[in-house]
Amino acid sequence: MSSHEYRDRVYIRKDIILKLTEYGQLNQTSLLSFCGLNLVKHKDILDDMEVKGIIKRSEEPWGNKKIIKYSVTEKGRQFCRQILDPYEEMFPRRNIKEAFFRKELVKNDSR
Repeated sequence: MSSHEYRDRVYIRKDIILKLTEYGQLNQTSLLSFCGLNLVKHKDILDDMEVKGIIKRSEEPWGNKKIIKYSVTEKGRQFCRQILDPYEEMFPRRNIKEAFFRKELVKNDSR
């Protein structure tokens, strides 16, 4: 996914859950990198998911700093299976280039 493509927040949440399920636990930097996210723009999504019990945040000391790690909760796994998977089945992600191409085809056909 290029940095210019838009991804709905619902898919961002699903991607976070899937990556955490795949790896078990990830530090904040790795999670954001694997999901193609930016801390400044997407921290609110992580915070919201933590408050709602979908993911768990933990801190480990590392010298003078702390390493922030995330893992998915059972509630998060259930949320993905019961809500996000059916949502994506009904409203599949679109490839931005494909959507643009289809729009151009429709525009050209109407001429």
